[in-house]
Amino acid sequence: MIGLVGRKLAEAALVALIVSVATFLLTTWTGDLAISIGGLGASREELDRLRVTHGLDRPLLVQYLDWAGRALTGDLGRSFFSQEDVAPLILSRLPVTATLAVCSIAVGVALAFPLGIAAALRQGSWVDTLAQSIAALSQAMPSFWSGLLLILLFGVTLQALPISGADDWSSFVMPSLALGWFVFPILLRLLRAGMVETLGADYIRTARAKGLSRRRIVLRHALRNAVLPVVSLAAVQFGQLLGGSVVVESVFALPGIGQLAWHAIQRADYPVVQAIVLFVALIFVAMNLVADLINGALDPRIRRP
Repeated sequence: MIGLVGRKLAEAALVALIVSVATFLLTTWTGDLAISIGGLGASREELDRLRVTHGLDRPLLVQYLDWAGRALTGDLGRSFFSQEDVAPLILSRLPVTATLAVCSIAVGVALAFPLGIAAALRQGSWVDTLAQSIAALSQAMPSFWSGLLLILLFGVTLQALPISGADDWSSFVMPSLALGWFVFPILLRLLRAGMVETLGADYIRTARAKGLSRRRIVLRHALRNAVLPVVSLAAVQFGQLLGGSVVVESVFALPGIGQLAWHAIQRADYPVVQAIVLFVALIFVAMNLVADLINGALDPRIRRP
């Protein structure tokens, strides 16, 4: 297990380095940052002064090393628009987005596991057809569309849930349902495929021959192996929800990272955009690392070099 942890940490560090370089270059090449700071009406002299002040006249490698060095200490720069430090700005929005992501994954897992297991156990039956039809319907509905339907039903017609803000737990019910409904189809299909494959394995037939109960075979033997790719996918989906909740946060007016990113893009606030892209990418790396370690703990074969 120690060897697995070492390998995965080294891989994560390499990916994080590549991500930081890509993030810096993509943001730098999108346009002249001096114009973004000074505005379209700035004179040539003002733009030259801004380039010197912000170090934009230096070689690109020097700019990257300076930015990366400051990022390692938690200094992600200052917003062009509000002049606030970017790191505290992101951290102040993180609880809302993290809560939404956790609740959405929980909704997706709560829907996918019972339906996926039932579909695998009754492959080809009406239960299987119904589960896959629900998954197809869910995947065909964009999260913003399901969010609007939820607002119309629970917010406007029934007036049971708030339609905007993040004042209490009830504010996260509809956004979590909208994102969880969109996430669960891929989890269901992966779990069903894994269960179908695992239930046909030799060791499952041996377990049946030994007289083990169906419940024990399904939950202790089949599900343990079938869940491995689902864990990895759920981790990736969690990272995706952290960075991809822009539309849902805008629909429900949630003050999270997605809404902050949307406003920063509209204002060409490059330090904020750059920091959010780097932050979300590193979350992806961290979640993949966690998923690999969990899979290694569940399956001894993964721990082998």
